Amino acid sequence: MTTFVLIPGAGGSAWYWHRLVPELRSRGHDPVPVDLPASDDAAGLDTYADVVRAAIGDRADVVVVAQSMGGLVAPLVCARASVRLLVLLNAMVPTPGETGHRWWLSTEHAAAIAAEAARNGQPADEVMDPAYVFFHDVPAAVVDRAMAAGDPPQSGRPFDDPWPLPAWPDVPTRFLQARGDRFFPLRFQRRVVGERLGIARDEMPGGHLVALSRPADLADRLVSYL
Repeated sequence: MTTFVLIPGAGGSAWYWHRLVPELRSRGHDPVPVDLPASDDAAGLDTYADVVRAAIGDRADVVVVAQSMGGLVAPLVCARASVRLLVLLNAMVPTPGETGHRWWLSTEHAAAIAAEAARNGQPADEVMDPAYVFFHDVPAAVVDRAMAAGDPPQSGRPFDDPWPLPAWPDVPTRFLQARGDRFFPLRFQRRVVGERLGIARDEMPGGHLVALSRPADLADRLVSYL
């Protein structure tokens, strides 16, 4: 049995993983979805990492899985816990000293997402429509639940922190990218991951919220890394 520590993206809600959790359990593993203090304006990256560390408890040799913004946090956890493998899922990849706010500019994210929308024939004024960008491949019943709960708050505070590590942690790292991600498009991630991590990406079907849209496929992929 392996413990999978599941770090969500912006909004910090463990609910994001609620369809993946039973899939991992049915495969004989221990999923630990984490709620991050996303609404706390006093909580920076170190606090986020400490929250994840507390959720790990006395577990050792864990696999850390980080979605989207969780890519800023997960490497910090590797310095605080016994981590067997780090899996970045449709994630941000920071560089030493870079703030989260700067990441958007230095990676030229806005241009990449606009170019991807143009290739898909999406009108420019709809590029950031959540239904188009995030929920296009998520089952309607799950979308309804997400819409009923409302947009989770996300403080800008952790994006103010310069990423504190001097280099990427010395932990085996895999990068898993969904090919249909409209927020971090595939061409964009191929470039960013290649430049910043110098590793090959694994790719799978799905959009940005692949844990909601394809939980069984994602569980199979994660277990295959063991």
